[in-house]
Amino acid sequence: MRLFLLFSFSALLLHEAYGFTDEPDRKALLDIKSQVSEENQDVLSSWNNSSPLCNWKGVTCGLKHKRVTRLDLGGWQLSGMIPPSIGNLSFLISLDLSENSIGGTIPYKVGNLFRLKYLNMSSNFLGGEIPDNLFNCSRLLGLDLSDNHLGGGVPSELESLEKLEILNLGVNNLRGKLPASLGNLTSLMRVRFSHNNLEGNIPDDLAKLTQLVRLVLGSNKFSGGFPLSIYNFSSLEYLNMFGNVFSGSLKPDFGNLLPKLQLLHMGANSFTGPIPTTLSKISNLQEFGIEYNKMIGSIPLSFGKLKNLQKLRLNNNSLGSYSSGDLDFLQALSNCTQLLTLLVNRNKLGGDLPTSITNLSTNLWKLDLGTNFISGTIPYDIGNLVSLQNLVLRENLLTGPLPSSIGKLSRLVFLNLTSNRMSGEAFFNRQHHLEIMQIQSLVELDLSNNSLTGSLPEYIKPLERLCTLSVAHNKLYGQLPQVLGNCLSLENLYLQGIFFYGDIPNIKGLMGAKRLDFSNNDFSGSIPGYFGNFSLLEYLNLSINNFVGEVPTEGKFRNATVVLVFGYQYLCGGIKELKLNQCIVQAQPSHSSSSNKVAIELSIGIALLLMVLMAYISLCWSRKIKNNQLSSNSTSSSAREVVHEKISYAYLRNATDGFSSSNLIGSGSFGTVFKAFLPTENKVVAVKVLNLQRRGAMKSFMTECEALKDIRHRNLVKLLTACSSTDLQGNYFRALIYELMPNGSLDMWLHPEEVEEIHRPSRTLTLFERLNIATDVISVLEYIHVYCHEPIAHCDLKPSNVLLDKDLTGHVSDFGIARLLMKLDQESFFNHLSSAGVRGTIGYAAPGQPSIYGDVYSFGVLLLEMFTGKRPTNDLFGGNVTLNSYIKLALPERVLDIADNSILNSGLRAGFPLDEYLIMVFKVGLRCCEESPKNRLATSEARKELILIRERFFIDRR
Repeated sequence: MRLFLLFSFSALLLHEAYGFTDEPDRKALLDIKSQVSEENQDVLSSWNNSSPLCNWKGVTCGLKHKRVTRLDLGGWQLSGMIPPSIGNLSFLISLDLSENSIGGTIPYKVGNLFRLKYLNMSSNFLGGEIPDNLFNCSRLLGLDLSDNHLGGGVPSELESLEKLEILNLGVNNLRGKLPASLGNLTSLMRVRFSHNNLEGNIPDDLAKLTQLVRLVLGSNKFSGGFPLSIYNFSSLEYLNMFGNVFSGSLKPDFGNLLPKLQLLHMGANSFTGPIPTTLSKISNLQEFGIEYNKMIGSIPLSFGKLKNLQKLRLNNNSLGSYSSGDLDFLQALSNCTQLLTLLVNRNKLGGDLPTSITNLSTNLWKLDLGTNFISGTIPYDIGNLVSLQNLVLRENLLTGPLPSSIGKLSRLVFLNLTSNRMSGEAFFNRQHHLEIMQIQSLVELDLSNNSLTGSLPEYIKPLERLCTLSVAHNKLYGQLPQVLGNCLSLENLYLQGIFFYGDIPNIKGLMGAKRLDFSNNDFSGSIPGYFGNFSLLEYLNLSINNFVGEVPTEGKFRNATVVLVFGYQYLCGGIKELKLNQCIVQAQPSHSSSSNKVAIELSIGIALLLMVLMAYISLCWSRKIKNNQLSSNSTSSSAREVVHEKISYAYLRNATDGFSSSNLIGSGSFGTVFKAFLPTENKVVAVKVLNLQRRGAMKSFMTECEALKDIRHRNLVKLLTACSSTDLQGNYFRALIYELMPNGSLDMWLHPEEVEEIHRPSRTLTLFERLNIATDVISVLEYIHVYCHEPIAHCDLKPSNVLLDKDLTGHVSDFGIARLLMKLDQESFFNHLSSAGVRGTIGYAAPGQPSIYGDVYSFGVLLLEMFTGKRPTNDLFGGNVTLNSYIKLALPERVLDIADNSILNSGLRAGFPLDEYLIMVFKVGLRCCEESPKNRLATSEARKELILIRERFFIDRR
């Protein structure tokens, strides 16, 4: 018995001595529970002293010693921190804390888990650096710390994990270069470093990783040529290099060196040269993307040998030669029966669209050949591609009619044929096949900017998913069908510049509408009041039609920045900002219907008389301007329209405290701007006092009044009134009174070092704020170029003429040398500029004659300045070096080197692909600054590009 007790006691000592007790594990787990936020405690309710440790949820114990060997808490939405005591789980083999909301740092004592083989802490909020002690876990086979906020560099100590097979450090804030010592991890099979800030060349020592099957380097700053070490990875199946600054050309025998690739993503770099024809040797290749590079030459016909090819992305390169033969690859691709996606848009592909396109895979769901130089007609049998969901042929040179077989594409979601030269009937009668408007899956249909004829079909099924319909700027005619009101998902409807006539039918069912454009048509009748009830409406353009009667004033009609109604003689009423005539309310006698008739005839006669009188006055005044006969005691008719009787020199002198320097806001070409308080209006405003000693100042005053009198846009600085008076000495005095922009000019935000400290902004503009302001500015240009009843060129766009309100919304100002394109012929315009002594501002003004294309050029320069922080007149530039060429030379690999430093430090999340967004913005700016006006982006296209960038940024930054 004594021997038995001695043996039992000895066994107990051995049990405790060698860790054969679960007490350390229990204490460690309860410590982990204590660090979990209270709202998550219920998930760990089984972790208590009343139940066996090995029964706790997420806990697995060893069969022999009952110690914790696995801890699986992945996806439990736990928040809190990891306590150091986790290092006491000394028997742990697998630890999974992924997909939670755990913060803090990785405890140093995790390195005590020497038995650990799998460690997964991905998708949390862990910060700090990767602890050195972690690399004591020499048995690790899998390490996943991705999607956190880890900083520092990739530790060279990783080389001690000689058994490591899987390494995932993607989506963090790691920086610096990859250590060459990674080459010692010869067991590695899967490696991911994507979405960090890693840079430099890929070390040659990585060539020793011959077991690699998957390598992901995307969205970093890696540079140099295609890494020679990668050519040694003959077992590689997946390679992602997207979004770096790799450059140079690919080896001609590329396909021979990497024969097992299945997915190859090389987009958004600076690769040059031709696409290697040996890619056809990679027989299992399923996806190949080399979009957003500088590839040249023809698209290899050998792609047709890739029987497993599913996705081919070659867009945004310089492939092709603008000539026939560029599209021969389409015939070869008909052999790729698995093909799902084909993107070759934004290249230099020319020649007629071949009929072989109709022989592509019937599995194809996305086809984009847009923004090329493709001519010819769309083949009739395009309807053979029955799986198509996206068909984009926009911005080409296509002619001829729409083939009726498009109606067979019953799965079509997006159809974009805008900006071609297509003609013929846009929509077909019911007895001729299916119509486009019968495709129930349609979400977006854009046929704008062609020469299509016909009318919208009167009999269509309700398109329940249709969000955007654009048929603008075609030769359509007829009345708008009421059935359009059944498309209840419609958000954007663009019908401008057509020949529609008659009343707008009852489409009050479109309650989700955001943008409606009926302008430049022949619509008549009264303006439907139900538009005011569209709660989501952002833009309603009813301008230049034949509407008559009273403009509604309820709902959205209260906002002049949403509703546009200009170019009318017979409309009246509306809110005062619309500046329409007051409606004449005629009393209705009760005793006789004949008296009603007399009253109506009388009111019509008075209205006609007033119209004739106004036309005569307008004609006389136009002649007066043209003959330049400005009298000394009068002001222009344009100025009269905004003059307020109470605004006099004395009134403004008092409002500015004697034009005190303490109220000075800034100065421009023709005057000085003061802050003023108008007591009768109880309002603080900005007063621009013209320097009439400056040659051209009076003309500037007249031009600005003329330009702004009838235009209203939410991103224009609002001209409130004007003052035409004399000062105390009897000298002529002219001033313009504007709505005050409390955040000053964009110029002072971009160049705060040049501003007195008292006026200097307290912080810098974020990237998102800059995108917003740029979109505000281009929206104004689109409006004055396209949608004004008389197109206007601003002629002096620059940062100092972009003012910011309290919300940092951009407002364009200073139309002092603007050109009213329809009112001034070329000779008189240049005489106007010459007499004013101004032709725009150096660095911003386009070469050649001022025009709307010159405005686009100026906007391009402004956009480049907004994101580089450098003026076009910076000392860096001179001779052949300009702001434009400086950026072109830097793109894309050195884009972060030329960006404004304040953007780089604006607090974006770790791993955010900032370089991608800067590249996209700079490309828009450079396309606006093309030397040839005809090659510059249209304002509408520039606006769309910036909105897309902004929306993508808004999503990605979250």
